Amino acid sequence: MEKIYKSFGANNVLTEVNFSLGAGEICALLGENGAGKSTLMNILGGVLPADSGKIVIDGEEKHFLNPVDSLDAGIGFIHQELNLINDLSIYENMFITHLPKKGAFLDAKFMQNKTAELFERMNIELDPCTMVRDLDASYKQIVEIGRALLQEASIIIMDEPTTSLTEPEIERVFAMMRTLKEQGVSIIFISHKLNEVMAICDRYTVLRDGNMVAEGLVKDTDPMKLAAHMVGHEVSNDVLKHEATIGDVVLELDKLSDGKNFQNISLSVRAGEILGVTGLLGDGRSELFQAVFGAAGSKYSGRILMDGKEIHPSNTHQALDNGIAYLPRNRKENAIIKDMSILDNGSIVMLSKLKKGLFIDFAKQEQLFGQQGEELRIKMGSQYDLITSLSGGNQQKVVLAKWLMSGPKLLILDNPTQGVDVGAKEEIYHIIHRLAAEGVAVIVLSSEAQEIIRICDRTLVLFHGKQVGELVGEEMTETSIMYLATGGNQNESES
Repeated sequence: MEKIYKSFGANNVLTEVNFSLGAGEICALLGENGAGKSTLMNILGGVLPADSGKIVIDGEEKHFLNPVDSLDAGIGFIHQELNLINDLSIYENMFITHLPKKGAFLDAKFMQNKTAELFERMNIELDPCTMVRDLDASYKQIVEIGRALLQEASIIIMDEPTTSLTEPEIERVFAMMRTLKEQGVSIIFISHKLNEVMAICDRYTVLRDGNMVAEGLVKDTDPMKLAAHMVGHEVSNDVLKHEATIGDVVLELDKLSDGKNFQNISLSVRAGEILGVTGLLGDGRSELFQAVFGAAGSKYSGRILMDGKEIHPSNTHQALDNGIAYLPRNRKENAIIKDMSILDNGSIVMLSKLKKGLFIDFAKQEQLFGQQGEELRIKMGSQYDLITSLSGGNQQKVVLAKWLMSGPKLLILDNPTQGVDVGAKEEIYHIIHRLAAEGVAVIVLSSEAQEIIRICDRTLVLFHGKQVGELVGEEMTETSIMYLATGGNQNESES
């Protein structure tokens, strides 16, 4: 890609960016949210036209009018926002761009067999006839990757492909990537997880503010240098200390079980404390705290206590009334409403309390959200722009603002930095610490050990829905967390 320029109105998103990719090479494309990575790849994927510049593949200049043109040129695009149709089966989604027919009808048997063969090569246990709506986010991502492989692309763009995957699934994806590399397939790998870049990529290119600011071989750099290129200054990886007075117990769970996802969970968290809860996929942490928040009609045995009083939240309104706020994982599926403005997304929880007679008090709505926007330093144009006009990090801040406007005593954050860049991560970490200093009890659910270590006072580790250990302060290391998360203590006791 040579001298690619792209603007949206007066906003210059890409300024004469050069990007190259060799055969059988895995190249990392790095940068903060809003740096221009997705725009550059959308141009290569035929989603957007460039204002100027050219694309050359195998020495031949290409002009893409739409994604089909790009696909025909051998480019597979796994988008950050999953492009699957929930109301179709896996095999139908796999062949959605090139449905095979047998006479006048679709050849369902052929599609099912080909999908099953691919999953077998990928070492994935999935029934091709399963409806996509019944898959969790990690398996939806795997289906996206499989679809690109099925299309036999010579260039595959992977935009944050491992965001929702566990360590074993990530290793499986990496094994597939290495196999593709050996077969001469070229891969563009977009990720904010710099340890993954170091593990799988050959070369890197860094964008900042629409400009290419650094490139080179991965073997000649390290994560700290890459982070510095991305944000324009050195980034600390030290454990963050927070000054907070630990107060009374805010939340207490007493032998909470749902018979399926979590069993006999007892824990407490105090005002001003940051408690981490971690484990691997299937540990039940999200389901546990969805029950605490009264989401999805969760049924459980045991007791939930707020400020020492037993509560029975059967819906999210009751949880909010008890001072509980919950920021869910998978922002794009569960947290934002794409067709609504930034303002409405950021204040929707409080709309019932912003009424002036029969109508919404818009002046008060703007005032309250404006205050949150300033405190969280949300970068945006107009409050009335669509939420999708913001970068991932700023979307996450809007979702956080929504819950902070309710003035919670307890804030539950499920994967709070999923899909955001290193700079936005640091800002969110500091926001979490500020809230704890103000006396809010914070629970951070995360599968990233480094995140837990950096920001939490202590952490509980779950394994298959059971508590297997608690680590405090310096006891929290990646090794000790992974040991417990893989059932270390339980395996020893069973043997």
